[in-house]
Amino acid sequence: MTPYSLAFYLDVITTGTVLGAKPTDTPDRVTDILGAGFAENSFDKHSMWRDYGMAEFFWDRRKGQLPWKGHHFTLQVHRLPWGGETVNSRVRERYGRFERHLRFDRLEQLLGRRGVHLEDVPDANAPDYSLHWQPSSQVAVMVRRTPEEGGRRRGRSRVGDVHAIYSSLSADMVAWHRSHYGSPDR
Repeated sequence: MTPYSLAFYLDVITTGTVLGAKPTDTPDRVTDILGAGFAENSFDKHSMWRDYGMAEFFWDRRKGQLPWKGHHFTLQVHRLPWGGETVNSRVRERYGRFERHLRFDRLEQLLGRRGVHLEDVPDANAPDYSLHWQPSSQVAVMVRRTPEEGGRRRGRSRVGDVHAIYSSLSADMVAWHRSHYGSPDR
């Protein structure tokens, strides 16, 4: 993986933002940062998300006339093996080429060199996935821990690949995970 694309993930995990776009930013603010190339999705007038390729931002509101409130973002890293325009053009302009797989062990090693450590968090998706959390930025990293069904074909994640990176996962939510799912080794 190029050092530049790894720098993108390190920046997201340490800052809790995508190119400076926070999970709480308005739709217009995120679009100012990531550009107008997005697909907009909604199940109803109370929730919306915009898909900027690998990055998705989510908003909600109590009533249909109220302004959108930023809820979270997710980097759908598992889309990388499919290639194409998975990575947003503004992210590529700043960080360069992205490899098709992001290896968690390499990411964790580079974070450690910066003095940034991830805590293991028990999760409902275990044992197929493991969840790791950066308390300062409230960013979570989900990692594939079992082989995908269907063997190794193009577009498949490998054991040890980062599946997704998302924000915000609060300390209260981590405590809830720990009380409901117990040890991360289950």
